[in-house]
Order: sequence, then structure tokens, then C-alpha cells
Amino acid sequence: MPMTIPVLLISMLLFFVLFFGIGFLLNMLLRMTWIMAAVYPVVALLIVDKVKFTEYFTSPSASFSSLGASLVRLAPADLIILGSGLAGAIAAGFAIRYLRKKGYRMF
Repeated sequence: MPMTIPVLLISMLLFFVLFFGIGFLLNMLLRMTWIMAAVYPVVALLIVDKVKFTEYFTSPSASFSSLGASLVRLAPADLIILGSGLAGAIAAGFAIRYLRKKGYRMF
């Protein structure tokens, strides 16, 4: 079933806001500006694949080949949505950096 334009736009907005918020909170708590931007690719891969996390350690060759096949089969709309999540994580890093530069030491 193809994704409609309104669903794509809403999904992009939701992923951006979700990962901006998670990244902002992690940056506040851990005081590491780019933590969510570094962790996001792992989170995105866990969203995409159909393999349990433990199978990467018990049967790595089959798990990684399955992950590669899952990445190749992603639709352009899925890539756009995942990209907007990454943009939200990066925007959270820039927001925290800006707030720290302006003197907000709680961030």
C-alpha cells in the first residue's frame, strides 16, 4: 500500500519531534551534546531489522545479511522518515549547544 503525502508529512514531523525531544533530554541529563546523533543510527537499524538483538551475537552472519536485505528493501518514504529523525537528533545537539553558549548552564 503506497504512502500518501499527508501521512508522509505527519510521519516526518513525528520522527523529527520525537528524536529532537529524546536527544534534548539525553543532552540535558548526560551533558553530552551529540549523544543522540551518535546513537540514532543504531536505533534506526533496530527499527528497520526484523532480527532479535541477541541474534547479532549468536549468529552474526545471518543477522547482518538479513539487515542488509532489509536496508535494500526500504522504500524512499521510509528513508525520508528515518532521515527526518536523524535531522531531529542533530537539531537537538545544535539547540543544546546554542543554549549553553547563551549561558544556560543547566543544559
